[in-house]
Amino acid sequence: MTFVYGDNIDTDRIIAGKYTKTLDMNTLAEHVLEDLDPSFKTKVKQGDYLVGGENFGCGSSREQAPIALKLSGVSVVIASSFARIFFRNSINIGLPVLEIKNHDIESGDEINVDLSNGEVKNLTKNKSYFSAPMPKVMIDILSEGGLANYLKKYGDYQL
Repeated sequence: MTFVYGDNIDTDRIIAGKYTKTLDMNTLAEHVLEDLDPSFKTKVKQGDYLVGGENFGCGSSREQAPIALKLSGVSVVIASSFARIFFRNSINIGLPVLEIKNHDIESGDEINVDLSNGEVKNLTKNKSYFSAPMPKVMIDILSEGGLANYLKKYGDYQL
């Protein structure tokens, strides 16, 4: 399933600040997007896609925003543009994000995402959209489930 929202969806609308003071990360998924779309948490399923417009993830730099989306079941976030800190936080926690400038994806469209080629196929509309291909190191970070796991496996770091 594909969920589409508009421009300037800030991190406080993704997960309100009042929910960020928890160590139980599953609590975040229970409240994801509740101020924007109260029914989202009951409709989203593992492997679904979230699509936004311009400046997705703007606002505070809270890492809990992409965590809440990932734990709710969102497999990829696609937007016309991202706030840079949201983009990096998403990669760091293992949530794929693709920037696609001109798309006409609508809620409910069936899509297929190829991260390595930066291609999103809209099966409903028989169209393809392209972003810049994701660098291999980002694909590797995502494949490991996030930066911490990647560094544990490939880095000289003790976490």
